[in-house]
Amino acid sequence: MKIKVIHGPNLNMLGIREVNIYGPMRLENINKNMENFAKQNGFEITFYQSNHEGDIVDAIQESLNEDVSGIIINPAALTHTSISIRDALKAVALPVVEVHISNIATREEFRKKSLISDIVVGTISGFGPFSYHLALIAMIQILNEIKASTQKES
Repeated sequence: MKIKVIHGPNLNMLGIREVNIYGPMRLENINKNMENFAKQNGFEITFYQSNHEGDIVDAIQESLNEDVSGIIINPAALTHTSISIRDALKAVALPVVEVHISNIATREEFRKKSLISDIVVGTISGFGPFSYHLALIAMIQILNEIKASTQKES
């Protein structure tokens, strides 16, 4: 089974930007840690990062042609503004886990509302880069449950 991780705007600057909020870990390290854990658990994982909303929408839609079983997404600032990302996630109808490094509920007022939180399986935020690891654990559990239920039906 394949999991796709989608990183939104400015996440390519992790380790450089606002280290007091996002920590010193770079995106490459987060991806490498996730890749190692996914492989240990028998999952394939791919990563995509863009600073452009339309490209993220394309990446979500392309998941259907890439045999993706689930999506982990950190839309970053687009979490609070992008109806098109929301619509794309609904259109592909895959299990989605929303992830944020910071706790968006304790940030500025405009960052407290996620436009996707009500359509995803769950949201993990506030645990720094470890939020991604928790999201991966959750997605693996979700996909294993789906796999087990479809095997029972066969």
